[in-house]
Amino acid sequence: MENTACLDLQGVTKTFGGLHAISGVDLNLAVGERRAIIGPNGAGKTTLFNLICGELFPSEGAILLFGQDVTKLPVHKRISLGISRTYQVTNLFPELTVLENLLLAAQGTNRAKFVMFRPMSFYREFYERAETILDEFNLQVQRDTQVKNLSHGEQRQVEVCLALIGQPRLLLLDEPTAGLSNAETQSFTATLKKIDPQITVLLIEHDMDVAFELADSITVLHLGELVISGKAEDIKNNKTVQEIYFGTEV
Repeated sequence: MENTACLDLQGVTKTFGGLHAISGVDLNLAVGERRAIIGPNGAGKTTLFNLICGELFPSEGAILLFGQDVTKLPVHKRISLGISRTYQVTNLFPELTVLENLLLAAQGTNRAKFVMFRPMSFYREFYERAETILDEFNLQVQRDTQVKNLSHGEQRQVEVCLALIGQPRLLLLDEPTAGLSNAETQSFTATLKKIDPQITVLLIEHDMDVAFELADSITVLHLGELVISGKAEDIKNNKTVQEIYFGTEV
């Protein structure tokens, strides 16, 4: 286990004109930690993800990934350091098969993407990695199916597979169970719990049951500010959190 924190946010602030979307957030994730970020709509959760990934740059503060300052690094540089994410809206190639999507994702995180004269079949490690992930997510039956013909739940699973095939050290999951049925959510949650424990996982999740099932610790955001962080059970019973998250006084 590494001594350096996987992710360290130091006073991160993001303003859009006069709007403070994120205000002075401090957040520290240990290697292998499972952390969920919860909060009502408009709390700044996705903005925080975009700052961590490099899709936005903070107005103030610093972002460190495994001890390296990445505050001003673009997305592709952060990916090369081991960060990967999913999005609220599924972002796949619908005309390609599940396997083809995975192979493209594997190539995109490897120097092979710069080699144009070798066929994909040359890279056996990509196929082996793809087959392993398909097994882990019980998607072998769908490997040769075009993504557009999959159910919404299956597409969400494929997107997580794409995020994992690059062998990230930090995985960000943005609403991974959004739009899934109760049965799909339970099955998918069980699968997510099997992710390599060496991979640090940070997730946004509106489904409180999923958040408490997957995460060791919870961070609550409200109006761009970090309200409280702690163990899942302590957060669940916190009166301030209940009032903020559910909009009721307890």
